[in-house]
Parts: sequence; C-alpha cells; structure tokens
Amino acid sequence: MSCIPVERVEVVHFHATQQCISCIAVGRLAKETLKESFSAEMESGRVIFRDVNGELPENSEIVLQYQARGSSLFTNAISQGQEHVEEDTTVWRLYANEEQYKEYFERKIRDLLSCAS
Repeated sequence: MSCIPVERVEVVHFHATQQCISCIAVGRLAKETLKESFSAEMESGRVIFRDVNGELPENSEIVLQYQARGSSLFTNAISQGQEHVEEDTTVWRLYANEEQYKEYFERKIRDLLSCAS
C-alpha cells in the first residue's frame, strides 16, 4: 500500500443544542488532545477542529456532507483533493478515562497525518 500525503485533517464534533455530559466530554477531550499534541499543526491549518451544533439551520450543509446524526465525532483526512471521512465511535467507550481517550485520539490523528488510506 502506498502512502498518500495528507494535506489537512479536520476533526468535527457534531452535537445538539442541549448536550449530555458524555457528549460534552467527547468534544472537549478531542479539542484538548489536538491543542496539547498538535498545536503547531492547528496553527498552520493542517489540523482543524470544528464544533458544530447540528440543530442550527446554518449548519445543515455540513451535517449533510458528513451525514451526521445526533452527537458524533468525525475525522476527515484530505489528500489530493479527496476527502476520507470517518465517524469515530471508539471515543464513546473511552471518554470516561481521559488518559486512554487522549492516547487513542493522538495516535489516530498522528496516523492520519502520516498517510491517507
């Protein structure tokens, strides 16, 4: 398998107006992990975090683009103009253990930045 350089990784946290504790934690921990481990990449625009209220009409286009339903966390590795969108369901099992969540999510983003599949 060849490695395709990734231009940008977007992390998108979709949520409702009223969020439960777990929904808030999933988004907060994703954002914290990115700020702590990828601050240079965020500053350069290579890694982007978006917090999107899926209930607001102005966000309907991105909700459709990602086919997001309810509270969810997506990654999008963009390489050669192609988007590689994936919903991350593992974070829901890990959010109660911040250390495990951050280790997992940092590794995932590093892998995405290394190569697009």
